[in-house]
Amino acid sequence: MKLLFSKFNPFLLRLNPSLVLLSLGFSLCLSVPVQAADFRSILPAKAIAYDAPSAESTKAYIMTQGYPVEVIVNLGAWVKVRDQRGGLNWLQGKDLDAKRTVIVTNNTEIKAAENAESALLASVEKDVVLEVLSPSINQGWVKVKHRDGIIGYIQSSAIWGLF
Repeated sequence: MKLLFSKFNPFLLRLNPSLVLLSLGFSLCLSVPVQAADFRSILPAKAIAYDAPSAESTKAYIMTQGYPVEVIVNLGAWVKVRDQRGGLNWLQGKDLDAKRTVIVTNNTEIKAAENAESALLASVEKDVVLEVLSPSINQGWVKVKHRDGIIGYIQSSAIWGLF
């Protein structure tokens, strides 16, 4: 009787080519670095969102200065973006700024420090745009600046446009 786990067992040396290729493909997928989402903000006072990458296409709506968008496709002159509500539209590349902003998704508070017990600096309502001063999250808090000059921390779960 042969041992099942003998190093000379021919059964153990036979590999299914399909499984080998599947395993190889899966391991290659794991080795590809994951890219973070690319967020920008609207640069001019008003930017027109189009349904296609052309000024002759249908105008979808107007986005105001500072509004955050996620870049989906960048063609240079035209950029396909996703807004906070999940809508996909095209903007002219010149209308986007590298300045990072976020939009408040739930009424929340800006605190003086990175914890709920710290001093309240401001209450902010849904759809308020805030400038991101530090995109890193520290224990669920992000450093932001309100347009009135208030600088503090907001919970990352109450904003969209960071990751």
